[in-house]
Amino acid sequence: MITFKPEDFTKKQRHQYILGTVNPRPICFASTLNQSGQPNLAPYSFFNIFSSTPPIFIFSISNRRDGSMKDTLQNARDTGEVVINLVNYSMARQMAICGVEYDAGINEFEKSGFTPLPSEMVKPFRVKESPVQFECKVLEIKTFDDKPGAANLIIAEAVLIHLDENILAPDDTIDPNVLDMVGRLGNFNYSRAKGESIFAIKQPPAEIAIGFDNLPETLKSSKILTGHHLALLAGVTNLPDEIDVARFKEQSQNANLMAAVKQPNEGSLNLIQQKLKEFLDDGKTEEAWLFYLATSK
Repeated sequence: MITFKPEDFTKKQRHQYILGTVNPRPICFASTLNQSGQPNLAPYSFFNIFSSTPPIFIFSISNRRDGSMKDTLQNARDTGEVVINLVNYSMARQMAICGVEYDAGINEFEKSGFTPLPSEMVKPFRVKESPVQFECKVLEIKTFDDKPGAANLIIAEAVLIHLDENILAPDDTIDPNVLDMVGRLGNFNYSRAKGESIFAIKQPPAEIAIGFDNLPETLKSSKILTGHHLALLAGVTNLPDEIDVARFKEQSQNANLMAAVKQPNEGSLNLIQQKLKEFLDDGKTEEAWLFYLATSK
């Protein structure tokens, strides 16, 4: 591990190290209008949702290399409105064209080939190709410095939300594989949220987990079980009771395994932990606990 203060880096190093590590970052594809009604469309990856009640978004726009304001920032200041369009994989290459620093007044919709769609509660256009569009009012703009590259934080509230009905799952949640979002990494790299890159961790905040501090020391010191495996064991809210453990012991498919680990020694402990690992890798956390409790008594 190497340790530095931010001022130890050059501006370029600091930019690359921070953006190359804090990722993937969602992309705010911001549509604005200037005071003359000319559209502007630009992507920003210093972006996230800040609140759902009310729906508040934040994104940051840096000053240009000469210290001047980018068009999106100027427009947001002048009009107080912005449409935040989300970017999926099919949009990504076109979106990148909008990141070019065109002269003021250039229509990025025309440059990128995206389709402008009239909004209902604000004046800037939506991007028709985007699966999710938020019509927003700007609440506040916080400027940190007027130097080149300095940040300007925009806080905006969504007043109208548009969702492509195709991204909804049967249970009325968002299907991430259909949404197919992209995220920004460092340099010219992006990530895609689809297929094997998506995984679930079910740990409801209201369900109090037993925690690592209640795991047996023999498990915490295991050379077979990783932190991931231990977290699965520590994430349960309670342990199986004696009746369930006894029933597990009696099942015929477990009899041979019970016999193999009956005598406590280093080999049997390794066998127990290896079997625990297999249960956990298969997503069978309850069976893992039943097996451990059955072999530890």
